[in-house]
Amino acid sequence: MPNSASSAAVSRGRSSRTHVGELIADALRREIVSLRLRPGETLDKGELALRFGVSRYPVSEALNQLRSEGLVDIRPQSGSCVSHIRLADMEEDLLMRRALEAEIVARLASRKDAGLLDDLHRNLRYQRTAIEAVDSGGFHELDLAFHDALANALSYPRLRGTVEKLRLSLDRARRVVGSTRRLTATLREHEAIVAGLECGDPDIARRAMTAHIDTVTGELRDYAARHREIFANG
Repeated sequence: MPNSASSAAVSRGRSSRTHVGELIADALRREIVSLRLRPGETLDKGELALRFGVSRYPVSEALNQLRSEGLVDIRPQSGSCVSHIRLADMEEDLLMRRALEAEIVARLASRKDAGLLDDLHRNLRYQRTAIEAVDSGGFHELDLAFHDALANALSYPRLRGTVEKLRLSLDRARRVVGSTRRLTATLREHEAIVAGLECGDPDIARRAMTAHIDTVTGELRDYAARHREIFANG
């Protein structure tokens, strides 16, 4: 009969290793999404274990988690590496975002929520400031906050979670086309969305969001055609 104290200790040990693995996965995820770790870059378990001061076990857990998110490729004979951005996955995620976010702003347009509009206008002012300062990282965070504010305004947690997951999968792809011209165009597209909300017309708001995401999709396709070292077609 197993000793209950020993079983509890084993359980605590597994829980602790899992927690460490999650922390390592979070750190690597941030580096992959921000492109500090580039597509195709090797992820050596031994080197990562030394870097984080842990055994190889939590590193393996972290890499398996990132593989499930499509951020890491694990090949038995050649080890692990940062996955390339899969063009087909990117287009599918954008198609789903297009449908969901267009409907979100259409619903919000009929409400004319003054508090939401104030928040969005404040965000747009900060976006302009980020462009003037040539702060692409700051603009990216404001872009995320803009779309988060729209998703949160409906108070549908499952919808918000779905949009957030789709957005996370696209972060790497969107960062690679973050030129000043693209940031300025994004600001104009965001302004059109807010204008649709202000006039209270669901169709105008829906068309503005659809045009925004369609433009992003087209630019990402063009960029992928020119930078095949970052993207995979499968």
